[in-house]
Amino acid sequence: MKQLFSNIRGDAFGGITAGIVALPLALAFGVSSGLGPSAGLYGAIFIGFFAALFGGTNTQISGPTAPMTAVSMVIIAGIIASNDGDVEKALPAILTVFLLAGLMQIGIGIVGLGKYIRYIPYPVVSGFMTAIGVIILVTQILPSIGYYPKEDLDFVNQFKPQAEELILENILKDEAGEGILVLEDFKETISRAEQVSQDDILKESKTLAGKDASGVVGALKILPRALQNINWLELLLALGTIFIIYGFKRITTKVPSTLVALLVMSTIAIIGGLDYRPIPEIPQGLPEFKSEIFTNFTFVSLTPYIFTALTLALLGAIDSLLTSIVADNMTKTKHKPNKELVGQGIGNSIASLFGGIPGAGATIRTVVNINSGGKTKLSGMIAGILLFIILLALAPIASKIPAAVLAGILITVGIGVMDYKGLRAIPYLPKDVKLGPFKFSMEVVIMITVLALSTFWNLVYAVGIGLVIASLMFMKKIGDLTAERSDVKTLKEETWSDEMNFPEEYKEEVFIKHLKGPLFFGSTSEFQALANQIPETAKEVVMRLDRMQYMDQSGLYAMEDMIQDLRTKGIEVLFIGLLEQPRYMMERIDIIPDFIPEEHIFETFEDCMKWIKSNVEHN
Repeated sequence: MKQLFSNIRGDAFGGITAGIVALPLALAFGVSSGLGPSAGLYGAIFIGFFAALFGGTNTQISGPTAPMTAVSMVIIAGIIASNDGDVEKALPAILTVFLLAGLMQIGIGIVGLGKYIRYIPYPVVSGFMTAIGVIILVTQILPSIGYYPKEDLDFVNQFKPQAEELILENILKDEAGEGILVLEDFKETISRAEQVSQDDILKESKTLAGKDASGVVGALKILPRALQNINWLELLLALGTIFIIYGFKRITTKVPSTLVALLVMSTIAIIGGLDYRPIPEIPQGLPEFKSEIFTNFTFVSLTPYIFTALTLALLGAIDSLLTSIVADNMTKTKHKPNKELVGQGIGNSIASLFGGIPGAGATIRTVVNINSGGKTKLSGMIAGILLFIILLALAPIASKIPAAVLAGILITVGIGVMDYKGLRAIPYLPKDVKLGPFKFSMEVVIMITVLALSTFWNLVYAVGIGLVIASLMFMKKIGDLTAERSDVKTLKEETWSDEMNFPEEYKEEVFIKHLKGPLFFGSTSEFQALANQIPETAKEVVMRLDRMQYMDQSGLYAMEDMIQDLRTKGIEVLFIGLLEQPRYMMERIDIIPDFIPEEHIFETFEDCMKWIKSNVEHN
């Protein structure tokens, strides 16, 4: 506790500054997510405070981030679409997924998996981060020019036939579920259909229109129509915001340019009496506890989203721990990864209970905190408290912020989050894969694959596919390297230092196999060819295993098959320098002692030579 208050002045200034920076981003991410600005603000408040209190990085400032919001946006849109476009109806399921993601993060931290996050390959992270930037950039074009597909009646009316068909389908499903659907008599169906009003059809049409125009593909598809219906006032507000964000940084970086842009453009719009579109209203007062998460909970409704929640949890873990590393480098300290994940999980879980979107450690806000004097967890807690005070005192004023201003802020976020370092490296990465006459870099392929699939298909599946491809390519490379260094050669071609004086008379009867590196499924195909490479003159094969540190199940059975093949040819196998893990594996299936008795296992080459001289006849 004493340490928490050891730097009150610096932490107060750092927390207040970071909170001010977080405000416009929290509102923008909330609007972008589809749950409204209050959801972003609630997320920033609860995650910021509790992740700081329970986390393992003293200077970390947490809250909604671009990657977490992009994934959340996809989840939210999918659940809303499956609930007839009704946000209130979909909200319990959405928040339950967010709660599950937070609990998973706590679990990951408790079991100590935080240290393994660093093994996710860079091309996967690079492709994903660039895709996040593209998604945010493209999806914010429509609100930045003041075009909202659900409000374009000509566009919405195109979906009326589909809406009527869907409404009728739902009526038939309801009747079938109630056991009153009769094919010979559709009186009840007709009665229910007559109760459907034009407003019901219009509402369903708007839902379908919004779904059709959502995401990158939808935004690009509707863009030509949107460009014919530009609201020039909204576009000027967005462009003015972007101009101030980039231009003010050239004057000074001590004052957050995002906040300056928000205040200047909002003031112009409000005082000027402009006919602009404001953001959805932010409820004033204390956040409401969402008890429906528990009262409406069913395992059946949650099951399809378990993998999605896990992906969200892992993304939050990666996002937070990368920021923790940045904080370590700046403060010359060492964060506790597992404790940090527990803190992030607690923050995300509590935020979900009050309707907040999930978040993670935010790099820019953390850097601002450190540069402003923040040194302890108190700084992050102060940032959360500041946002809470703003919610209570300034919600009516914040509700007047133009939607186009937040769209402009998000466009700059999308541009900034892309991994330009990875993109610039594309022409220079080694072309290590050949397909016909073409050579290309596998790392570039992985990055582009994740980028394309994330942007145009599915963020969750894209990361999984990227990880699978990266893992397979890594295993292939290791297998190739192991095979290259583990060729079967006679003593006339290769000798180790202790083999220099091997008797000439035994060189036709005794062959030596040097195994270098692990024997695993990536290297078994070359290893299995060993038996065919041994000439008929051989009576003994000496396997030097000093450098074979590891053997998996595939390697184990490959070893068993090879020994059996050699035994059928009347060739005995001798082991030298067998290490603990391979011995344990071979003892489990009785290769030792059934195929290789203890007297055929030697500590040194010298011991093996004594046995050979005593037991092997030579020509």
